Amino acid sequence: MSTFEQGPDGRSAAVNELSVVVIPLLKGVVYQEDHPVLWSRLLGSRAAVQEFVAVLGLEVMVDEAEGYAFLRSRGSGEEENGEEIPRLVSRRQLSYPVSLMLALLRKKLAEADAGGGDTRLILSRDEVVEMIRIFLPAGSNEVRLIDRVDSTLNKIAELGFVRRLRGQSHMIEVRRIIKAYVDAQWLSEFEERLDEYRRRDDQPGEGADE
Repeated sequence: MSTFEQGPDGRSAAVNELSVVVIPLLKGVVYQEDHPVLWSRLLGSRAAVQEFVAVLGLEVMVDEAEGYAFLRSRGSGEEENGEEIPRLVSRRQLSYPVSLMLALLRKKLAEADAGGGDTRLILSRDEVVEMIRIFLPAGSNEVRLIDRVDSTLNKIAELGFVRRLRGQSHMIEVRRIIKAYVDAQWLSEFEERLDEYRRRDDQPGEGADE
């Protein structure tokens, strides 16, 4: 029997309750620290949320240890009743600068976790510039480099992998959702990827699927 039985008013009270949880998930990643009440509701109705979004070809991914949740497509190759399920969440090809910075930030987060310090990774723009500098031609214009880093950080912030700190625009926090995107297999090939990046010029190249 479905979880979503209709009441006397023709609408399901369960659906109304779940909509409060599902709508933010459809908009992006939900973080426990940012939305503790919403997070509690999500954990309390996780199975029902999964049933709710399954009709859209989605599944809910929850990492309780890291404190984030998001929706992802079940896969473009899956079929239901003999028909392929279209993707609601599309894949996007990322540019070389965005892919490179994601890789470097993920590696930095792994190093911070291994050190056993603060679970939050806070970096200054200057630190990010130094991380990127070694992959650029010697003598690169400093002003252009900083502008490029800012532009790339803005794109990564739009994707939800970093956020700028309030009142400190030159400081960023690396969001832990990046661990779900840049996984262990991706990291295992990290050095090979960096060797490839070092040999490339500034032209955009093949990115990673989102």
